Amino acid sequence: MPTPTSLAPTITLSNGVEMPQLGLGTWPMDDAEAARVVAQAIGMGYRLIDTAENYGNERGVGEGLRASGVPREQVFITTKFNKQWHSVEGAQQACDASLLRLGLDHVDLLLVHWPNPDQDRYVEAFEGLVRLLEAGKVRAIGTSNFKPTHLQRLFDLGLVPHVNQIHLDPYHGRHDVVQVHCERGIVTEAWSPLGRAGAMLQEPAILAAAERHGRTAGQVVLRWHTQQGYVPIPKSSDPVRLAQNLDVFGFTLSDGEMAALSALDRVDPAMLDSDVFGH
Repeated sequence: MPTPTSLAPTITLSNGVEMPQLGLGTWPMDDAEAARVVAQAIGMGYRLIDTAENYGNERGVGEGLRASGVPREQVFITTKFNKQWHSVEGAQQACDASLLRLGLDHVDLLLVHWPNPDQDRYVEAFEGLVRLLEAGKVRAIGTSNFKPTHLQRLFDLGLVPHVNQIHLDPYHGRHDVVQVHCERGIVTEAWSPLGRAGAMLQEPAILAAAERHGRTAGQVVLRWHTQQGYVPIPKSSDPVRLAQNLDVFGFTLSDGEMAALSALDRVDPAMLDSDVFGH
């Protein structure tokens, strides 16, 4: 089995917590697959594992963590909760339920999974996260799929997430959201960082950079993420790709290569809109 050259470096959140700069996404794994892949990934050097209530695999993630044999404090576990828990008390109930499924006494990062602005309770949900942080049940708190307008509602009350996890890749640069993150000290975490259809990895700019560096197209895209300070969480169950995805810190893309990948940004009418989609 390929061995990664090193563990991912860490990035410091605004509250001082250290978060690995690359992790494993687990959607759409079921419990059995999550248990197997998480244990394998941790054994290969992954130290950030991302799950969610809605993925239905938190039990498997917890099993994989325990099976890995790596001490709990060395692995950064993220989970997220659904819209039915969007209240101060609901966030605490959601956290307790996730901890029970994971078999843990705390999570490292807890996120509001979608803003669901139609029910207009995501501010209360985040206030619940603040209480969980104060109680020590979570080490960091954040949001997922929040647009600048959603974040502004939090800012108006003096609330600032440590992380906002969004759909981001060279086709979806999300510059408006990233700019707000930079201004407020919010870490940008990227789900689906390698694209979903596979067409992006065939782009000439990506393939050319891959050839120059002797890397795969996926490794080039993940390096594009990490060089900008993003935290990508690619999903894979394949041992070879798991190793490749983690092994992206031993080379550096040039300014020209970074610009060429960023120039792939485009409008995507099919992209999920968090003003209308959510769970």
